Amino acid sequence: MQAVPYSYREDPAVPPFPDDKPLVVFDGFCGLCARSVQFVLRHDKAGRFRFLPAQSTLGTAIYRHYGLSTDDYDTVILLADGRLHIASDAALGVLSRLPAPWPALATARVVPRPLRDGVYKLVAKHRMRFFGRTEACYLPRADERGRFIDGQSSAPTLTSAD
Repeated sequence: MQAVPYSYREDPAVPPFPDDKPLVVFDGFCGLCARSVQFVLRHDKAGRFRFLPAQSTLGTAIYRHYGLSTDDYDTVILLADGRLHIASDAALGVLSRLPAPWPALATARVVPRPLRDGVYKLVAKHRMRFFGRTEACYLPRADERGRFIDGQSSAPTLTSAD
């Protein structure tokens, strides 16, 4: 599934977006996903990451570009240095870019990917039941808005976590 770095730049279906920082594309209706984004925002004081709800026009275009399902958005995407990371690789890629102690958890890469992704897919399959579904996408607080790409969301937005 690994494509040429920055291949989305050549895809007319993917609107241009700033890709100078790692981008996390997440399911905006998923309670676990929204909490995960809030976790990263809390620990990424240096502002290394940008965020984008998968349900936005741009998020959907990125999923389609890489041949991922837009029916459920059941995997987080990390685009870093123009490269696609999904499932457990995306989660571990985010952790590895956070300040200490979080990169230590990325040592889970020693676990074979099929096993890691199996656990990831099991959690993803039941994420709405275990962690809830929001009726609208996560809306960042005023001080977080610069970290989110305006992907022209087609989904309703939830009030901020102020």
